[in-house]
Amino acid sequence: MPSAPHPGSHQSRFTTLDRAQRVRFRRAVTLMLMTLVVPGSAQLVAGRRRVGLIALRTWIALVGLGLGMLVVSYLWHGVAFWAGTNTMFLEVVRIGLIALAVGWAYLFVDAWRLGQPLTLQRQHRLAIVGVNGLLCFSVAGTLLFGAYMVNVQRQFMMTMFGDGDAVGAAHGRYNVLLMGGDSGAGRWGQRPDSMTVASIDAETGKTVLISLPRNMQNFPFPAGSEMAEQFPNGFDEEGLYLNSLSTWAQDHPDVLKGSDEPGIEATIQGVEGITGLDVNYWAMVNLEGFKDLVDAVGGVELNVRQPIPVGLPYEDTFHYIDPGKRTLNGHDTLWFARAREGSDDYSRMARQKCVMSAMLTQISPQTALTNFQKIAQASSTMVSTDIPRGEVDRFVDLALKAKSQKIATLSLVPPMINTASPDIALVQQKVQEAIARAEGQKPPATETAEAAPETATGAPAADTADAGTGETDDAAPPAAPPTPANPPSVTGGSLGSMKDGYAANQSEDLGAVC
Repeated sequence: MPSAPHPGSHQSRFTTLDRAQRVRFRRAVTLMLMTLVVPGSAQLVAGRRRVGLIALRTWIALVGLGLGMLVVSYLWHGVAFWAGTNTMFLEVVRIGLIALAVGWAYLFVDAWRLGQPLTLQRQHRLAIVGVNGLLCFSVAGTLLFGAYMVNVQRQFMMTMFGDGDAVGAAHGRYNVLLMGGDSGAGRWGQRPDSMTVASIDAETGKTVLISLPRNMQNFPFPAGSEMAEQFPNGFDEEGLYLNSLSTWAQDHPDVLKGSDEPGIEATIQGVEGITGLDVNYWAMVNLEGFKDLVDAVGGVELNVRQPIPVGLPYEDTFHYIDPGKRTLNGHDTLWFARAREGSDDYSRMARQKCVMSAMLTQISPQTALTNFQKIAQASSTMVSTDIPRGEVDRFVDLALKAKSQKIATLSLVPPMINTASPDIALVQQKVQEAIARAEGQKPPATETAEAAPETATGAPAADTADAGTGETDDAAPPAAPPTPANPPSVTGGSLGSMKDGYAANQSEDLGAVC
């Protein structure tokens, strides 16, 4: 057994020095870990009280503020939605995160200095530099990335939403006109391919989707409107339909002189004249850009009832979506909504309703947060809207409420409505009945006129080609309806037929019939 070293020997002095080096190394590491957990605490124990107190008080205030925001947001979701949509608040948060990153990095460097690295052994000095660099860049990098994401959200809000005045709910509901616009060269948003009014209860978020066929003719405009003065007997321009209003207004700029968006304004006046609803806001969706949004959320699951063609037969990528429950990417989802083979306009409207329902119910807050940057980039190029930034938090809240409820749907199409010569009184009655049922009320007792059967002039037709399909509006005739002994028919991938109506076009629960 080796003898203990003599107190005055070289080995004893080396052991004592080694222990002191290890103690100083542990102290240096502890100071940096203290800075990681409680910024400013390292400076306090090392005697730099002024710096330590400033950092510690700032940290406590920020933690308290953050916890307070979490508690208030949990009790009242509107606070979180406001914080995520208010551009001034987001700018304050962005600057705050940058300042916090710089300040925290300074505290790490100061903690390294307080650990007296020059008194350490070489291997300890290298280890301290590595630990300090790892902590410094990890914390500061995380905060700077957070500042970048906040700026993405702020730019998204500023790019997509306007700064106009908020419009109050009409009879307790917000009516938002959703339009799908062709996205070909030089015609983005000029001719809406699809038009749906989302009528949303201002308190519960209960939503009714009211779709209008693009080939509707001979409809009135609201009394006193510019378009009503131009067409006192209704929109009876030969060969033009509801979806032609936009290009007509742009070709006649003198009619809507004060409007920044005459095409959209004319379309809104047409929709208001048909439905009897006051449209609060509008949103135009670039259907080609819609693909990017679907891809950003990882695809959407849809119930494919019949083979749906994707692309054109002469294309190398042409294929069919097989029947069954399928998770589709953005490209296939767009074709599911717009493919014309074996379809009519109204079966396509039904499929489009199903896509809307799937997007609303399947995109969770967790998915939105995980793919936030992709969603923001896709949405900023996909949607144009006049919803003011100050109202976005309200609609986010309503969307989350709507997500957990059944979505009602009404489509103003045959066989209920003759699109060539619509019975506007009947149309507006059906709209009010759908809203009343959605609110749990008994529909008003009024006489219901029988809708005339669709005539040849009211058959699905429009005078524009579909963007992305390369086909004209001369759709193939709908499949013959089945005999009563057969199961429910499927036409163009939608449950039902043009003769009997499509389930997704008029339902109390859209999700159940898709």
